[in-house]
Amino acid sequence: MKPNKTLSLSLSLSLSLSLSLSLSLSLPSYKSKFCTLAINRLHFFHYFRSYSSYRISPMHKSFNKSARLYLSKMQSQILPISISISNPFFPNRTPPSSIMPASAAAHAGAVFLNMEDGDGDDLSHSSIEDGKKFETTPFLPRVSSYDSVNSTSMASTVTSSVSYQQRRRRAASDSNLSDFPGGRRRFFCHNAGRADGDSFFITRVGSKLWARIRSGYSIITGFLALQCYAILIMPGVLQVAYYYYFSNQVRRDIVFGDQPRNKLDIYLPKDNGKNDTPKPVIAFITGGAWVIGYKAWGSLLGRHLSGTDVIVACIDYRNFPKATISEMVKDASRGISFVCNNISEYGGDPNRIYLMGQSAGAHIAACALVEQAIIECDATQSTTWSVSQIKAYLGLSGGYNLYNLAEHLHTRGPYKSLFYSIMGGEESLRKYSPEISVQDPNNKKAVSLLPPIILFHGTADYSIPADCSKTFVDTLQRVGAKAELMLYEGKTHTDVFVQDPMRGDDKLFDDLVAIVYEGDEEALAKQVSAPSRRRLVPEFMLKLAAKISPF
Repeated sequence: MKPNKTLSLSLSLSLSLSLSLSLSLSLPSYKSKFCTLAINRLHFFHYFRSYSSYRISPMHKSFNKSARLYLSKMQSQILPISISISNPFFPNRTPPSSIMPASAAAHAGAVFLNMEDGDGDDLSHSSIEDGKKFETTPFLPRVSSYDSVNSTSMASTVTSSVSYQQRRRRAASDSNLSDFPGGRRRFFCHNAGRADGDSFFITRVGSKLWARIRSGYSIITGFLALQCYAILIMPGVLQVAYYYYFSNQVRRDIVFGDQPRNKLDIYLPKDNGKNDTPKPVIAFITGGAWVIGYKAWGSLLGRHLSGTDVIVACIDYRNFPKATISEMVKDASRGISFVCNNISEYGGDPNRIYLMGQSAGAHIAACALVEQAIIECDATQSTTWSVSQIKAYLGLSGGYNLYNLAEHLHTRGPYKSLFYSIMGGEESLRKYSPEISVQDPNNKKAVSLLPPIILFHGTADYSIPADCSKTFVDTLQRVGAKAELMLYEGKTHTDVFVQDPMRGDDKLFDDLVAIVYEGDEEALAKQVSAPSRRRLVPEFMLKLAAKISPF
């Protein structure tokens, strides 16, 4: 016999013993013998039916019709067998529950139910050898004859079982009916998860919508504040605009690159050309939150400094969304290169060039300076200008650590998502943070090439806090670079660059002249004796403009 057949036979014998034990607990002792013999005989029939080529007449044909009906209705509950039979000898005895496992009982039930239906005739029985020969009569009819006291007990049991199965099916059917859309119980349970998902989706969309509304509200209010601010300083703007467009001291739209807005304006001194002495130069990069920067914003600074024999070159660059910070830095670097290589044609001194930036322009100029120093340390790369040509870097109200700046601007605008887009993605923040770049050990040689760095900042600046300049100066000093910080007490982001010059009392102007003409006593004495600058806007309008300024 093959191993799988041996295993099947062993399992079948175990099942037969379990069935015999279950029946012996449920039926009287003299009936349990017949139950055991019948099940054993049934089991061997099932085995030979599965593995033999010939067919054996089904054993269940020996059962009468009522017993076969009862067995077919019980389905999986037929085993373990616990038939309630009226016993006149033990009227109060309750049949104990079977100890047979449910899986074995289900398999045994399947054995009974999978047999072919007979013709309903009671077949004659034969004796079975089990140690002794027992002469038997059909099994279930004998049980019925024994229960002659209550001849209808089996019929009533079958009827009650059928009724019980019908009730279970009806209950299951009613439960299934409740699963339809009209049913409440399953509808609620089934849609509870969907409701949670919908609630989460609505909340997420609502939060994003609220963020957009809040962002839109901030943009609108900021734009309106900017318009009011421009109206209040309009008297000074008109005077500077007239100078910008009609003065012969201004050389506008000088092209320095092949990209859009690669142009610069040069502001010349009044006596330019009357003497052959080269003039100091300030290459200035204007601010504008990396979005609205324009070279004409430096016209007020150019107007004032050109009166002190200083040449000012205002460099333009592409703004977002036409460009990101990498393109802005490249544009600025091209402009600086043009000034370093061509300013002598306009009377400037190529050995006294100062690089300056305001707000976003201060950040762009610092990035261009540090990047150029790093490039010069790489012998494989060619350069068009050198950091050694820069006499000093002058940063006004700038931010130099983009990680800290992003957190601050998120509360005022632009929000992080827009800020990251301007910077070309969050991964670019490290590269375009000069404060972080100078701390890189690989850039130690580049830091040694940097010119002196002087930062200016107002203590009341809420657009870009003064701490941005403080930490940058501390970092530069720690890595060995020469750096200095000049704070203006109580000054806002625009006070130092716009309102004070229009007042005619420009502290920044005085400091810049002192730095540019450091060591030149004659030039400094000339500035002291120069007439005071004229006021461009009434004081009350400047004070009101400072209160509603969006910067």
